[in-house]
Formats: sequence, C-alpha cells, structure tokens
Amino acid sequence: MIATTALELRAGARLLVSGVNVRINHGDRIGFVGRNGAGKSTLAKVLAGENLPAGGGVQRTGKIGYLPQDPRTGEDQGTALDRILSARDLDQIAARMAQVEQEMATTEGAELEKALERYTRVDAEFNAAGGYAATAEAEAIATSLGVSESVFHNQLDTLSGGQRRRIELARILFSGAETLLLDEPTNHLDADSIIWLRNYLINYSGGLVIISHDVNLIETVVNKVFYIDGNRNVIDVYNMGWKQYLLQREQDEHRRKKERANAEKKAEILQKQGEKMRAKASKATAAQGMLRRADKLRAGLEDVRVKDKVAKLRFPTPAPCGKTPLSGEELSKNYGSLEIFTDVSCVIDKGSRVVILGLNGAGKTTLLKILANQLESDTGKVEHGHGLKLGYYAQEHEMLDFERTILENMLSSKDDLREPEARNVLGSFLFVGDDVHKPVKVLSGGERTRLALATLVVSAANVLLLDEPTNNLDPASREEILGALGEYQGAVIMVSSGFPGVSQTLTLLVHSRYIDDHNTFGAYSAATLLMGIAIIVLLLMTLLDRKRSTT
Repeated sequence: MIATTALELRAGARLLVSGVNVRINHGDRIGFVGRNGAGKSTLAKVLAGENLPAGGGVQRTGKIGYLPQDPRTGEDQGTALDRILSARDLDQIAARMAQVEQEMATTEGAELEKALERYTRVDAEFNAAGGYAATAEAEAIATSLGVSESVFHNQLDTLSGGQRRRIELARILFSGAETLLLDEPTNHLDADSIIWLRNYLINYSGGLVIISHDVNLIETVVNKVFYIDGNRNVIDVYNMGWKQYLLQREQDEHRRKKERANAEKKAEILQKQGEKMRAKASKATAAQGMLRRADKLRAGLEDVRVKDKVAKLRFPTPAPCGKTPLSGEELSKNYGSLEIFTDVSCVIDKGSRVVILGLNGAGKTTLLKILANQLESDTGKVEHGHGLKLGYYAQEHEMLDFERTILENMLSSKDDLREPEARNVLGSFLFVGDDVHKPVKVLSGGERTRLALATLVVSAANVLLLDEPTNNLDPASREEILGALGEYQGAVIMVSSGFPGVSQTLTLLVHSRYIDDHNTFGAYSAATLLMGIAIIVLLLMTLLDRKRSTT
C-alpha cells in the first residue's frame, strides 16, 4: 500500500502538482495519464522512494517493484538471468552454490566433507527461496517478454537497450512485489509480448500503477485513472475504467464550464450593482457587501482545464544530395562470440522511406549505429554519397548531454545556430521562457524525446536515422511526429519494435543473422503470411502421415 499526504512535486522551480492525497491499495490498477512533462514519471519516482517530494509525505508498506522509464537504470554486471533472480536474492545463493561446487571438485578428505556440508546448507537455502522452480519461473517470464533463452547467460553490458528493458521488466514481475509501479512498460515490446503483459497485469492481485501511452493497455487493464493536469497543477481521481473516465471527464468539463459561466455572470451583476450603490453614502455598507460577494464568487471558481499543447514539428527542406546518399556493403557485427548479423548490404536512395523491423537483440539499433558512424562494423564498409548530411536520433538519447541545459544542447547541435533561432525552435517544441535553462537530466522521457527531435529540425539533414522516436510520447505528439515525417522530403530510416504507421517505399526486415529486403511493407506482410501458410501446410502433412502410419 502507498499513501500520500499533501504531496507537492516540482521540476526545479516549476510546480507540477500540490496538495495530493491519494492511496494505492491491493486490487487497484491505476493509470497515470497527462501530457508529457506533467509529472507522471516524477510522481512514480517519488512513490517508489527514488526521489524526495518538494513537500508533504509518502507512506509505504510492503515490497514495491518500480520499473523506471530509462532502460539504462539497473546493474550492468552479471548475466541477464542473474539480474532477474537478484529480485529475490537468488543470484547470490546460486553464486555461493557454484563456489561450493568448485570446492567439491578440487578438494579431498576432510576438506571435501566440509564442502559437502556447506553445499547441503546452501542447497537448502536455495530451495527455501524457491530454488529451481523459481529459476524456471524467472525464465518463463523473460521468455514471455520476448527474451531469447540464448540471452539468459549473456553479460548485461552486451545487451541492447530493448533487451535490457525487457530484463528489468521481467525482474520486477518476478520480484513478488505487493505494489508495481511501471513507467512505459510496453516500450521495446513486440505485439505478442504486449498481449502477454496485458493478461499478466489484468490478473495481478496487488496494487498497480501504469504510466503508458499505449491506450489499448490502459483501456484493458486499469480500473482507476489519475489525471495529472499540468495546467491546473492538480490530480483528478476517477474511480472507474478508461472508457467511463473519458465520458466522465467530458461531463465534468461541461459542468465546470457551465458553473463557471453562471458564477461569473452573478459576480458581474453584483460588481456593477455594488459600484452603482457605492456612490451613495447611505448604501455604502450594502455596496461593500455586494463587492465582497462578487470577489468570493470569483475566488471560488474551479479552474477550467486548458487544452494540452502539442509540439509543432516541421522538418525544413533538406540539404541537396546525390541519388544515393548512403549505402552499406557486407556489414557484420559480433560481440565476442555472439553474432548479431552478418553480410548485410543496403542502399538508401534520396527521399526513400525505410523501417527496420525485428525482434529485440536482432541488431536493429546496432545496424542504425553503424550507418550513423556511431559504431564500427566488423566487416564491410559504409559509403557516404555526394552531399550527405546525417541526422541521428538515439533511442536512449545518448546524443544529448544530460549535464547541460536544454538551450546549451540546442546551441551545440549546429555550429552557426544563434540563440534567438534556437529559442524559436525550442518554443515550437513547448520549451519556453526559463524552461530552456533546465538541465536535461531533470526532463521526463517525453521531454528528452522532444529536445532530441528539435536538434534534428535545425540540422538540415537529408537522411534521418531514427531509433524508436515515438517512445515515451503521448498519442497527439506521436501523430504530430509521424505526420511531419510523412511530409519530410529527405530519406528516413526508422527502427521500430512494431510497425509505426509511416508510409514507406522500402522495408528492411532484420532477423538474428541476416536481412530480408522487401519493396514495401505490404510485400513484407505478404511474405510473412506465405511463410506462415507454408508452416501450417507442413504441419498438416505431418499429421496426415502420422495418421496413415497408425491405420
């Protein structure tokens, strides 16, 4: 259980919310909703005990599992499976077992007897903590989230951002926590993993908080909605599901506007009448009373919600370039003995649209980094055509300096960019006034995404390399970005865990070791469908053969 008392949250000097008194009990499945930067992630961090509030207090009972938005959060040492098991301290017990097993294999006599005794004790402790059944449970959760068994024993620092995030999510679900706080849990998940997670959360009996721009997840899972109003700096609590919330919110807005209009009308009448009567000494007292009533009516008015603003994204005309600004030939990448992909060749023509699809760990981000000159290929070469100007968006915002301010990052993105122009562009991305002096490290994931995209706008790039650019964005902002990319005249290469909705003329499908090249997403879909039909036919033929052999 988590409860807050008069909670106040701030981002630097800016007030996010104040006077928050809420409870999260067993059986509550709460969706935090609100525009980017309203304070959803900040609230989750404070509830989890990761950050301190600006005012008020938080009371917590029971174990809390918190999934932050940043996939780099967490330990970088050890294997993927050890990281999941560490949620119940099973990794430490397993390490002690391995050490004792080594002693048993290398000792004799009395030392061997002592090692056998220690192994018996450690094995009992391992079984008491869930033992081999718990390990199987951890593996099952990870597999359901799309983590391949081949990844279980890989070191964490060799995994992609998407794999790391899946491991962290699996760890939280495995932890046995009584309250879960999940910030954008569907980022980097494919469709099958999202369906599994949705079913898991529906059946979860503890307290649950979800921050997600996946409307389907929110609609299916939550039974309460906390709307964080970034304009009024309050949290509106709706003890109902998503669809009922949308209807009730609309009704509340209509009622609030009607009540406000009536109160303002009454206040205006009292104000005018009081001012007329104030001129006469005999009616001065009554006039003062009317004026006080008018002021009281205005002071008691409930604020009307202001429509949330959406960043206005428009890419300028790209710099001129040749017919083929970017290409790669016989590219490959290995991390130690782990082969990511091999013998990859691709040609990016002027103005083409490319989406790179594939499972987590298949090499999507690695391929994009190689094309962006952020990583060297083990073999082959990347060729830059005439006039190439690259614009690179990193999924974990590595291109931003987290210690510098918004404005400083913007100014450093282009050599001849002046402050007035930088401020104008930042203003279109909803960074106005003193906000531009905030350090990047205090921004939400959605705000960092907007800033990273703002730096691309001033780059005049003719080839954009985008790694999951719609993660952490609300639906309105996501539509704005996809619309801007649709109008952009340069080439776009986008990595996505699922098909993002951008029209394109070429689809590169990344598998674990090779790349298939299809002319359109429709061709890719058709190829995938034909492959599925072929598998079904083979299965039917096998069943018929077995039936014939038994008769």
